Amino acid sequence: QVQLLESGGGLVQAGGSLRLSCTASGRTFRTGAMGWFRQAPGKERSFVAAISRPGLSIYYADSVKGRFTISRDNAKNTVYLQMNSLKFEDTAVYYCAADGTGRPGAGRAEYEYDYWGQGTQVTVSS
Repeated sequence: QVQLLESGGGLVQAGGSLRLSCTASGRTFRTGAMGWFRQAPGKERSFVAAISRPGLSIYYADSVKGRFTISRDNAKNTVYLQMNSLKFEDTAVYYCAADGTGRPGAGRAEYEYDYWGQGTQVTVSS
């Protein structure tokens, strides 16, 4: 089992920045890709960004390209999401996810991830 703990959420004005962190614990030696998803009020959870274990494959949702940056530090079992130029529509609960099989690449679909964090709230005021 792998446990994921997110941090870094909060309230920020539009145009501001936040950095989310997600640290994995437990059987992390098999962890592959890690990703971020978000769920806005009244909407389904959606893909934000993903990164493969070596960091060579990185994907972003079109809505965050150029504003968000995903990175990871495997020595710390941590993935980050740097969010700049935040918009009101970025308001959501952000979830960290991890692939537990170690397969190569990085996925953009929820079914490709085996472990999920509890989520951290990001609120952007307009």
